Amino acid sequence: MTGTESADWAGVWPEALAAWGRFVSVHPPLLCESSERARAAGLSGSFAMFRLDDRTVVLDLEQAAGLGLGGLALEVLAHEVGHHVLCPADLSDNARLLARVRRGLPNLEAHAPMVANLYADLLVNDRLQRSRGLRMDEVYRRMAGGASGPLWAFYMRVYEILWALPTGDLTPAVPADIDADAQLAARLVRVYAADWLAGAGGFAMLCYRFLAEDCDSVVPRTCRGAVGPDAQVPGLAYDDDGPMTHPALDPLVNDFAEPPTEVQAEPSGGQYREPFEYGQILRQLGVDVSEEDAAARYYKERAAPHLVAFPVRARPVVREPLPEGTAAWDVGEPLDRVDWLATALRSPLVVPGVTTEQRVEGWMDGASADPEPVDLDLYVDSSGSMPDPRRTVSHLTLAGAVLALSALRVGARVQATLWSGTRQVLVTDGFVRDETAILRVLTGFFGGGTAFPLHVLRDTYAEPRRPTHIVVISDNGVDTMVKAVDEAGRPGGDIAATALAGAGAGGTLLLNLWSDAEEARIAALTPGWDLHRVTEWSDLVDFAAAFGRRAYERSPR
Repeated sequence: MTGTESADWAGVWPEALAAWGRFVSVHPPLLCESSERARAAGLSGSFAMFRLDDRTVVLDLEQAAGLGLGGLALEVLAHEVGHHVLCPADLSDNARLLARVRRGLPNLEAHAPMVANLYADLLVNDRLQRSRGLRMDEVYRRMAGGASGPLWAFYMRVYEILWALPTGDLTPAVPADIDADAQLAARLVRVYAADWLAGAGGFAMLCYRFLAEDCDSVVPRTCRGAVGPDAQVPGLAYDDDGPMTHPALDPLVNDFAEPPTEVQAEPSGGQYREPFEYGQILRQLGVDVSEEDAAARYYKERAAPHLVAFPVRARPVVREPLPEGTAAWDVGEPLDRVDWLATALRSPLVVPGVTTEQRVEGWMDGASADPEPVDLDLYVDSSGSMPDPRRTVSHLTLAGAVLALSALRVGARVQATLWSGTRQVLVTDGFVRDETAILRVLTGFFGGGTAFPLHVLRDTYAEPRRPTHIVVISDNGVDTMVKAVDEAGRPGGDIAATALAGAGAGGTLLLNLWSDAEEARIAALTPGWDLHRVTEWSDLVDFAAAFGRRAYERSPR
């Protein structure tokens, strides 16, 4: 690729932007003159990619020249701009697109990025071919050499139908069943052009049978989307996809379809995704995230709507003396109140009760001291009766995240302890303000026995410390906090009582208990603790949201 050819591509960039409007603004493309430079820029698997996090187009000009696309620079660049403007446009919509396509490919979710890209390309190319007069069909004639398989034949047939091309122009004649699916897909693209997300699941359903017949199908890709390894994708935890219907049963797509009496895929709109699916979608988007970090992101996002102002203890307002002048001092008043300087200034001859003066002072309120946040000492049960927060939603973890992040919000420090059986303890490095460290503890999992970490509780309050509130989230296994003994033989009840007194700001036991009798038993074992009982784990989040109003009502003001 010569510098002249590179300049030719750069020269059509303004025209590519104008194809989508006069006021479209995107960073200039990164034109890599060799495939080696393109790989260094992160481009692989295609000759072009668009980065949604920094809105940059990257092209491998060497590979594009090999495909004979040199004369189609405007079409290629306008196509890439279309992904920024039309579909998927931004990271959040790209994540929603991928999630909806995954639902249309049960057990074949690994192919979701490819199918989502094919669908987005259909929308962009159809707009450019019909409304802008660009030669998008020629792009596929030049780049499809060697491509085969039922999925590619179906996809090319969709373009033939959309653009009224002769049968066999982009792909050899297809069987009647494939042609029927292509007719549905073409109609779907037009029907949902203005609401493309609603049609994504239906397109995936049409692709499903081709992938099921040939799971190794690989189709040429004009481009690929990419995000940086640290990209943030807000809103991904919430599943607002709504119901999905196969295009053959969608009255908007198929004129002969009756309104469905039931959805073809179980709706999940208005719910939250499971943590494992959240992590899978992030990784398919290209975000380099571990299972632990994905879980931390998930619970942080889930906790955000519930964060409340953490309780604080107001320090007394400082009162300061305010000089207000002098007054006569008379015999019988305290001698130390005489202002000798004011007396001497009045007369060099001191006559008690006549020339003596005393200073008069008032009081004013000083500036209020900054409120002192109450630290949080959090203990979350991770025994075998609890869910793994990295796989399924754990309301214990979510409640703990709400409490911890609320405390951090107002400047408090948090010590988080995850516990299960003996020696199964994960704890932050004391009281910290590092939300990542706290969430990594809360999203861990042991799944072992039940033995409260008495040594952590004991050592935390071995020395006086600032006001702290202790919260234990568990079930009836919390009785090991008072019924067990530590390694030195000291009873747990004594350790718990000493810790409660040393914390200085109270303690709460947030427990899932199945009966009133069990609640009474635990309450008798833990005098002085504020026991809050739930019967459903999901109720923990409601408690956490109301914690600031409830747990510190008796805090001195």
